[in-house]
Amino acid sequence: MTVHRFAVWAAVLPIVLVVTWDAPPLTSPEGAAEPERPLPAVERPTSAPHVVGRDEWGADEELRTEPVTYTGPARAVFVHHTNHPDDYDCADAPEMLRSMHSDHVSGQGWDDLGYNFVVDKCGTVYEGRGGGLDRYVLGAHTTGFNMDSVGVAALGTFTDPAGVPGELIRAIAEVAAWKLRPGSDPRGRVRMVSTNDDSMVPEGDPAELDVVSGHRDIVQTDCPGDALHAQLPAIREEAARLRVAGAR
Repeated sequence: MTVHRFAVWAAVLPIVLVVTWDAPPLTSPEGAAEPERPLPAVERPTSAPHVVGRDEWGADEELRTEPVTYTGPARAVFVHHTNHPDDYDCADAPEMLRSMHSDHVSGQGWDDLGYNFVVDKCGTVYEGRGGGLDRYVLGAHTTGFNMDSVGVAALGTFTDPAGVPGELIRAIAEVAAWKLRPGSDPRGRVRMVSTNDDSMVPEGDPAELDVVSGHRDIVQTDCPGDALHAQLPAIREEAARLRVAGAR
């Protein structure tokens, strides 16, 4: 949703095309969301993990021409993959993000990177879509279910069960524990209503989802990869543990 470092950017075009095929469909600002709407502070039971900001990984802010749109506190977290080959060097992640950002905007015609957060296989969390780490930014990651949700993309493909590092699992769990609204159980279920007909649920119909779901659970796609999808129970358990520990 690379080849070894010495050849990573010799293959940028094929990678961009792969990312384009599995990138999330764009949905227009939906329903209750309003541009630049201030939101009250929301207490969370866990503190933020370390996040590499957009300025640090070199996001081109001139690519973004539309106002940021905010939504309500996250009721769900959707896990994605970016579909890059898994054998990249983590030192190349910032350049990979810059390429993906350019493709999402210039290639897809979107207003910014689709995902709220991107996590590399070394467990580093990167700020994706801009608008403020402590705010709930409406993403373009899970069509029909972008409202009141957060999209976290793992940098890679993750079809091999041996290729899902524990650092990645923990980092996604940390984001989920941090961003889910108070009272949410990452191991629980949530009822959400589809806002368009582009997912497996028609517009206006409800869906019962895991609070931490994979992209494929609601949209026809292989994302987030068979191996990473199989690790969702571990991500839910770790996120729940972090929230309990943070509330003590």
